[in-house]
Amino acid sequence: QVVNYAPFTLLPSAVPSALFEQAYAVQQDFNLLVDAISQNKEFLEHTLASTIKVDDFTARLFRIHMQVLEEGLAQSVFLGINRSDYMFDCGVDGTPALKQIEINTIAASFGGLTSRTVAVHGWVLKVLGKSKEASRLLPNNPSKGLALGIAKAWELYGSQSAVVMFLVEEVQRNIFDQRCVENELWNRNIRVIRKQFRDVFEKGSLDDAKRLYMDGQEVAVVYYREGYMPKNYNQQNWEARLLLERSRAVKCPDVATQLAGTKKVQQELSRPGTLERLLPGRAEAVARIRATFAGLYSLDMDEEGDKIAATAIADPDRFVLKPQREGGGNNLYGEELRQVLEKIRDSPERTSYILMDKIKPQPAMNYLLRAHSPLRVSECISELGIFGVYVRQGTEMVMNTAAGHLLRTKAIEHADGGVAAGVAVLDTPYLV
Repeated sequence: QVVNYAPFTLLPSAVPSALFEQAYAVQQDFNLLVDAISQNKEFLEHTLASTIKVDDFTARLFRIHMQVLEEGLAQSVFLGINRSDYMFDCGVDGTPALKQIEINTIAASFGGLTSRTVAVHGWVLKVLGKSKEASRLLPNNPSKGLALGIAKAWELYGSQSAVVMFLVEEVQRNIFDQRCVENELWNRNIRVIRKQFRDVFEKGSLDDAKRLYMDGQEVAVVYYREGYMPKNYNQQNWEARLLLERSRAVKCPDVATQLAGTKKVQQELSRPGTLERLLPGRAEAVARIRATFAGLYSLDMDEEGDKIAATAIADPDRFVLKPQREGGGNNLYGEELRQVLEKIRDSPERTSYILMDKIKPQPAMNYLLRAHSPLRVSECISELGIFGVYVRQGTEMVMNTAAGHLLRTKAIEHADGGVAAGVAVLDTPYLV
């Protein structure tokens, strides 16, 4: 098997410090919002009604959610690890503004590897004789922050002998990222096992109290690093997912929190009054969240949907067309966006997408270092992610924190895709 170094930029990238601070300041609000959505059955049902008619993947997740609620939740401790991603939009006057791209509520990756990039960039700057600049790079260790959340959930579950289970894919290209978090848990004397859906189907079981067992070991926390794409599932895997969801184990995320991260929910949140209903009495949090929203538009089968579809077909470069998918590389732009919308404009299939204003960041020059790739200077744009971790026990929020950041940079010719998709590389913010 071949091991490559993770791709990264030669130099850290400039990030406006005011926007960086804004992204951190709003993260606890987003944690509360995701948690509120996950507990609001009516909101999820109403928001996803049109999507589940045409998107089988979302529909199956939703069915599991409903079944678990009907049986009664066995889980009493809830752990959220999410990552809210932003770009810096240069408006007409050239002033950059923080605009949210999406929030990832399942398998939000690179908390581990990005914990190592500050040291790399600090070293590069020193070699270049820039020690003063090197000392200005901020420390950043999301792997520790994520592990603290998992450890807290494990502790509240209340069984010293229980293990944490990382649910992983068969082929792990991003294993070292996961190992960073895993090692933090071993250092706290918390046992970690790594299993696939197939193992859960073959060897997983629940006892009368709905405790989850794998190979005879009780599982306190299930940390999903897979299960966010349709191709992650066959019939056995869907059955394994249902077994996990029915258990007492703390799922990160539980199925309701995964649904809270769908694009359709993101679009619904931008409607006037929605945030106020989900976060009653939190006017300041609502204002902080709303300030990060880009324009989001529904493609429902109504007059509003018809109008926005026509606008996008006429001027496709203004928008991004997003399906209900995680994992990067799914969005449509420009001519491709126009062709797809023309094909589905009169079909209910269009309701499985949302439209978003295209964000126009200011490019900068950098070198992208990638195994087996030629070295050349590229015009690049960056995306900032803030990791959020929260733990709720019953109705009490026990932990709510921002756990570090991730900067990813890519050449401007690539419209879409992250590091795992082979497009973006790891970076470090240099605050200006």
